Amino acid sequence: MLEIIYQDEWLVAVNKPSGWLVHRSWLDRHEKVFVMQTVRDQIGQHVFTVHRLDRPTSGVLLMGLSSEVGRLLSQQFEQHQIRKTYHAVVRGWLQEAATLDYPLLEEMDKIADKFATAPREAQPAVTDYKGLATCEMPVPIGRYDAARYSLVELAPHTGRKHQLRRHMVHLRHPIIGDSKHGDLKQNRGAASHFGMNRLMLHASQLELTHPVTGEALCLRAGLDHVWQGMLTQFGWHDQLSHLPRVEFLPTPGEDIACE
Repeated sequence: MLEIIYQDEWLVAVNKPSGWLVHRSWLDRHEKVFVMQTVRDQIGQHVFTVHRLDRPTSGVLLMGLSSEVGRLLSQQFEQHQIRKTYHAVVRGWLQEAATLDYPLLEEMDKIADKFATAPREAQPAVTDYKGLATCEMPVPIGRYDAARYSLVELAPHTGRKHQLRRHMVHLRHPIIGDSKHGDLKQNRGAASHFGMNRLMLHASQLELTHPVTGEALCLRAGLDHVWQGMLTQFGWHDQLSHLPRVEFLPTPGEDIACE
């Protein structure tokens, strides 16, 4: 069963595990577990997707319980009215806070976009980032004598494909576990020495206006055992102490604003 973060008569939000597909795709014809079908069976009613998380990314996934509510939520995402907060573990020491305005060419899929033509001009892509903590571990990985990591908070203003992963690579701080854009040696070292055997990118929080009641909602997703183990090893628990460690289900209609 998936952890339900919030549910009322109009919408539901779950904590998507890393490795789960949001919905069935012909690109993964042999996959049998999907978030949409699992939530549908779990709550006993159809759900409508309004945004997506990449398969290796964990965290808050929001769905409508009717096509109309799904449409209203999708509009909020399209109009950038929903604030998204992610946390990531990256290679090296990233300690500053800044906004990266770095356009990205559309990333095409070799199979799904086989006959598509990518835009010639890069599309606007903007991300706020802030270093929260750093750590150096006495383990040589690749060409480095020690392993340096940073805990980073990310807030995308746009929604380009793999935007956060590509922006972190642009800053030369690839996200640990990023097999497509990251550092293979660093990924293997982080997995073998520190148990970080997944993409260390977590959709921690969504802030939005309820599409029906108009109330402020702040939906937070707790961290899995890989994140928990990493936080313990690196001494970073205090930095993410605001994230829940267990399932919570607010009372329907309650105004859940972020502190």
